[in-house]
Amino acid sequence: MRTLSTPSPALICPPSSQACINGKDSSTSSSSVTGETIAMVHAPPTSCLPHPHIRPASRQQKEQAPIDILPDHSFIQIFSHLPTNQLCRCARVCRRWYNLAWDPRLWRTIRLTGDMVNVDRALRILTRRLCQDTPNVCLMLETVIVSGCRRLTDRGLYTIAQCCPELRRLEVSGCYNISNEAVFDIVSRCPNLEYLDVSGCSKVTCISLTREVSVKLSPLHGKQISIRYLDMTDCFVLEDEGLHTIAAHCTQLTHLYLRRCVRITDEGLRYLVIHCGAIKELSVSDCRFVSDFGLREIAKLESRLRYLSIAHCGRITDVGIRYVAKYCTKLRYLNARGCEGITDHGLEYLAKNCAKLKSLDIGKCPLVSDGGLEFLALNCFNLKRLSLKSCESITGRGLQIVAANCFDLQLLNVQDCEISVEALRFVKRHCKRCVIEHTNPAFF
Repeated sequence: MRTLSTPSPALICPPSSQACINGKDSSTSSSSVTGETIAMVHAPPTSCLPHPHIRPASRQQKEQAPIDILPDHSFIQIFSHLPTNQLCRCARVCRRWYNLAWDPRLWRTIRLTGDMVNVDRALRILTRRLCQDTPNVCLMLETVIVSGCRRLTDRGLYTIAQCCPELRRLEVSGCYNISNEAVFDIVSRCPNLEYLDVSGCSKVTCISLTREVSVKLSPLHGKQISIRYLDMTDCFVLEDEGLHTIAAHCTQLTHLYLRRCVRITDEGLRYLVIHCGAIKELSVSDCRFVSDFGLREIAKLESRLRYLSIAHCGRITDVGIRYVAKYCTKLRYLNARGCEGITDHGLEYLAKNCAKLKSLDIGKCPLVSDGGLEFLALNCFNLKRLSLKSCESITGRGLQIVAANCFDLQLLNVQDCEISVEALRFVKRHCKRCVIEHTNPAFF
């Protein structure tokens, strides 16, 4: 049972505002705070003694506050929609709000944002407060989101690793001060971690167990790391060796995003497919060393693969598309924008084998023409999103064939294409829910 004398953090409070520091802030606060921020510990609100010249409010007047009529469960429901900093502010209003704001059910998630937030200190104080009922362990905390907090360092992650064994989701995208060691510590101490976003963390080169844990546990423990979703977008220093380590330790991966990991090659993808056969979504966009040989390895995922992004992989041609189309027959999403080696023949293979395709981006593929669109229209009737941006060989005839067969089309991008107004109107008549993105000023 939590006592009223237990201190709690008034998190994310601008130090320049004296009123807020004194606990007298009466203005409405937003979840985004500018300027330097601090975390401090405060005692629960106490009853203020009335001024001798101010007549105390009667009991009847106090009971007339409409918000006081709400039952506790309604407050809990309202508080559940507040970000972490606002929830801490609510704890300072009165004793009842203090007890309700620190209800364990509200602390399954910590969400902090802002470039100037002192995240390390905030996490230390919050976890200390949440550990009071269960010393040194935050059993309720499952999600920590501190994306974009550039002041986050390894210290903050060490705090999470030591106090949050039940952590399931961690998002630290854009926090470029964290290193491999801190991420290893999180993975080693949080065995239930399933979702990890380290996109933009340029110092992170792989995901693995700490050396100490690897020595203590059996060699098979690496296969027990439960990460299923991993986003390493913009981790520029990730190489094939690091990808091999990730694949060997995170065998349960189903979603992997390696956008702009420019050092990845076909060999790294070979390691990945050997160890991670359950991948459903994979992005290697802007990985310029990935070629048709890499797609041949990816095709070994077969019908499990539903989402594939190979945008701006300039070494990919119809040969790689043919591998994917032959074996990944349940593919639903393909982004091949900027793959200039893809032609109508590649689209023919794709359309005839992946009939359940729902989203296709072949923008900036100059060799794709109306013939390729005809194969799509006659085979992929469930197509909902189609991007043909800057496809120079596409004309209104190809669009009309698509519109006449793909009635469920919801988004069509034909920007920078020479398409007549009549063709665009034809698409609009046959696909009434379709949003058309175009650059023809005569069509509106």
